[in-house]
Amino acid sequence: MILKEMTSDDCVDVLSRGHIAHLACAKDNRPYVVPIQYAFESPSLYGFSMPGQKIDWLRANPLVCIQVGEIKDNEAWRSVVVEGRYEEFPDDERWHNERLHAWSLLEKRGNWWEPGSLKPGPVAGDGKNTTPVFFAIHIDSVTGRQSAAGEN
Repeated sequence: MILKEMTSDDCVDVLSRGHIAHLACAKDNRPYVVPIQYAFESPSLYGFSMPGQKIDWLRANPLVCIQVGEIKDNEAWRSVVVEGRYEEFPDDERWHNERLHAWSLLEKRGNWWEPGSLKPGPVAGDGKNTTPVFFAIHIDSVTGRQSAAGEN
């Protein structure tokens, strides 16, 4: 197996085709990683979630890392890592256009609200805020690696 650095164009290609990522954030020196559905429009990734631990942590520390992968088999894969900053689009008039833009990008894929709208356990009547949160991850840097069997 050969391991190579990916070009910027290759990284953008992976981000453009993908829609599921792993988002890593940290609070009080504790890491947290969750899957998210995203839409890519350079220079940002757009996402959606219901309020919860992820959103609480992102509000406390907006520096994030996102990993997107493509796996053909054990010896042929690509992995892109994005470092960036979280920006929330609150549900008010000032952010109306940004929320609609994020929604318009996300809705191009079926089931775009998953896993962001799904929570374990009972949901009805739990007394928690149920206003959806739309956000962007503004990209600061992108790197990628790929492997390929038998490639020189």
